[in-house]
Amino acid sequence: MKWPVLILIFSFLLIDCAKKTEQPPAEPDYEPKWWKEGIIYQIYPRSFKDSDGDGVGDLRGIIEKLDYIQSLGVDMVWLNPIYQSPNVDNGYDISDYRNIMDEFGTMEDFDEMLAGMHERGIRFVMDVVVNHSSNKHEWFKQSRSSRDNPYRDYYHWWPSEKGEPNYRWSFFDDKGEAWKYDSLTDSYYLHYFAVEQPDLNWENPKVRQEVFDVMKFWAEKGVDGFRLDAFQYVSKDTTFAELPEGFENNINKYYGMGPNLHGYLREMYDQVLSQYDVFAVSEGAGSTFEDAHSLVDSDRDELQMAYHFEGIGVGSSLDRYTLSEFRGIYSQWDSAFAEDGWLSIFLANHDQPRMVSKYGDDSPEFRAISNKMLNTFILSMRGTPYCYYGDELGMTNIDFDSIDQYQDVAALNGYKKAMSEGADMDDFMQELNFMSRDNGRTPMQWDATKNAGFSDGVPWLPVNENYTEINVDLQEEDKESCLNYFRRMVKLRKANPILVYGDYKVIFPKHEQVYAFTRSLGEQQVIVLLNFSSEPVTVTLPDNVLMGEVWINNYKGVKLDGQALNMEPYQSIIAEI
Repeated sequence: MKWPVLILIFSFLLIDCAKKTEQPPAEPDYEPKWWKEGIIYQIYPRSFKDSDGDGVGDLRGIIEKLDYIQSLGVDMVWLNPIYQSPNVDNGYDISDYRNIMDEFGTMEDFDEMLAGMHERGIRFVMDVVVNHSSNKHEWFKQSRSSRDNPYRDYYHWWPSEKGEPNYRWSFFDDKGEAWKYDSLTDSYYLHYFAVEQPDLNWENPKVRQEVFDVMKFWAEKGVDGFRLDAFQYVSKDTTFAELPEGFENNINKYYGMGPNLHGYLREMYDQVLSQYDVFAVSEGAGSTFEDAHSLVDSDRDELQMAYHFEGIGVGSSLDRYTLSEFRGIYSQWDSAFAEDGWLSIFLANHDQPRMVSKYGDDSPEFRAISNKMLNTFILSMRGTPYCYYGDELGMTNIDFDSIDQYQDVAALNGYKKAMSEGADMDDFMQELNFMSRDNGRTPMQWDATKNAGFSDGVPWLPVNENYTEINVDLQEEDKESCLNYFRRMVKLRKANPILVYGDYKVIFPKHEQVYAFTRSLGEQQVIVLLNFSSEPVTVTLPDNVLMGEVWINNYKGVKLDGQALNMEPYQSIIAEI
């Protein structure tokens, strides 16, 4: 063949390749959304970083650590409430929705923090607590003052001349009673939570407008999302008819998804959510898949994301959990939301013990490796991941041996209630030690100096004694640390849409040690393999699952012999197939 002919053929090939390169990329078969692709880092502000030595974390402390937060690779930060509050329930009893709690700082501090996050490409999620307010809120002070006060109907009141109201159970009351008698107007008021947290009356349109105006106030400041605390409880049957005996054992069925909830959410969507580039997620998702879909399906114009509690309900006792329970719940929820709606994925928050103590193994031998495995799970599932501060380090439960060491109102009132009922207090204290919310609220462990570098003063809650072995400074220097593994896993998820949008399918659905599943998107497939036990295990991969490039592995090697995979204790692997 002559050289001119070769050159001509080669030219045609180059032109053809160029044409192929110029073709627009195929449209993805999913609907991209920033709040689906984002990774949320939850900060309990009292416990993150204290800048002024009073022992309480604050906004300036968060500002100091913005570069650290950015280094994690996360896209969003959710702060627990920072509003003005008497602090009966650590900020979940709000007395002023438009001001910052004094011990957290000022509105100027908030504005600086928000601007600093946005400069670093980090969005901000505000906690909105509007099932109830503080009894120190001006609305309640007015409401309580007389029966004919204009604010009377901002709350649920039951006049005593109607007799005692039918029993309602309270989450935090030391007697379990949700009606509190108030002699000032000879009436009872409703409080699903602590007695200092009266429930707002959402049936009153003035209350709804107050809430929407508060949300607009923060959205105008640049807040990017709202997490609605206990929101599934806001709509109530105001006849307060008698409920069946034992209803408190299935509380979401009787308290959640009230008769007018969807109407209220559509009002919120029309007035707030559709008017700003924000998303909203409600704590709780009803008691059925249908309930959850009715809140978040794309055609509902209500919320954008479901935050269900069934997953973290597993293992919430000293009996711990089985992998079958755990896998079954997460698989059922994924299947239910495979076509429409969107989920949150999390294993810890401010109401839970530490992730590695509850679902992994916090012994010195396995703490780090099991923590890496659990973060692999969160960051490889379909749904928006919520990662709780300190879990990137493998922070553990704290070991309290006296009720005097606890700060949480749920623990203190629960103790009083157990005492009054004649409970076995040894059993109560053992379970409290494992499950208390204070476990997840201990100060962030920054370094090995006094108080883990959290505060120069006396911390509001004790620092875990293991801070000299588990802290940011130590892990920054160690390439194989929990912290640096977390960063790699975050980077992997963000670089691969398959880990966000890919279809999910379980392998080995009955295996007692290994949780394995595939993610599939278009022609691409990966396998995620997680050993949830402290024992080595061998699994035989199906013939159609041929492991290729390993994307991440919390051990140094993969022991694969043909289709037989030998997994180390708590090993986690993601690989192409």
